[in-house]
Amino acid sequence: MPNRPIEELEAMVGDTTVTAEAFRIEPGKVEEFARAITAEDPVFRDESVAAERGHDRVPAPLTYSQVARFPRYTPADVDGKGFDLAFQPEYVIHGEQAHEYERPVYVGDVLEGTTTLADVFQREGGRAGTMTFAVLETEYRTPEGELVLTDRSTAIETEGAIDDGDESAADESASDGEPAEPDGGTAETEPAPDPTVDAFDRVRTIDGLEPGDAGPTAVVEDLERKHFVKYAGASGDFNPIHYDEPYATGAGNESVFGQGMFTAGVTSRVVANWFDLRDVTSFGVRFQSRVFPGDTVVASGEVAEIDEGTVEAALEARTTEGETLLTGTATADLE
Repeated sequence: MPNRPIEELEAMVGDTTVTAEAFRIEPGKVEEFARAITAEDPVFRDESVAAERGHDRVPAPLTYSQVARFPRYTPADVDGKGFDLAFQPEYVIHGEQAHEYERPVYVGDVLEGTTTLADVFQREGGRAGTMTFAVLETEYRTPEGELVLTDRSTAIETEGAIDDGDESAADESASDGEPAEPDGGTAETEPAPDPTVDAFDRVRTIDGLEPGDAGPTAVVEDLERKHFVKYAGASGDFNPIHYDEPYATGAGNESVFGQGMFTAGVTSRVVANWFDLRDVTSFGVRFQSRVFPGDTVVASGEVAEIDEGTVEAALEARTTEGETLLTGTATADLE
């Protein structure tokens, strides 16, 4: 339960504050973030490769806006997400994350992030107890007022550590309170080969595309704690529950575990290797389970729907033991 009454939180809905200022997209940070999500694509560090693909500057990965949480971009009078929700960090999980892109984020951009508390509500989560949801929507604009992207994040505070086997807790992780999509069972999945960035031609037109067509696969084998530490350093997500073993176990977890946005970043590689970044208009995920040291992550996608020139892809990340980590969607506007 939050330390503030739900009525006080509900009264804050609609409030808006600047949560990121002078958010400079720096080449070294873009490369660091790309490597932290295991993206070795040279487009994120090499201007010549970016130019060959039609970019006038080096683009940032699809989930790069997470970097805006660094203190150097946070106004002095802003704490955390910009609102005094009084959530206990050891019991906060990330329910959903969605991005809408007007264009790619590029090295050299300087952005300002304005966050609105879009919704607050509570649900019962079985063994997780009462779950308090906060939905935050952030617009990132240039100094000239150009909207570059909008991200929408759902933070959930539980009454205790989440048990991944608690289906009712997982079902309530959606921002709208609707049940999460079923994970399709726990049949063991063989890891697919992880293609190089040049092994899968990026799709620029809808010609020949059909629902059910498979996209690239992103695989990260045998995760180590250092993956979570690298992501913390690259993204600014310094919640010690992801790298401090005594802190994590003291909060009731079996060990440290990966940031949800680390898994989302791995999954974003599927989209970035499938479509040109200039064509991607949205990327969103719903988190279902956590990833632990020793796990192998397999992220994949397939064409779900084609509507004129817009392609919607269904995304999924699993462990090789068949545990669904997240599901999601991405859209791309093609010729």
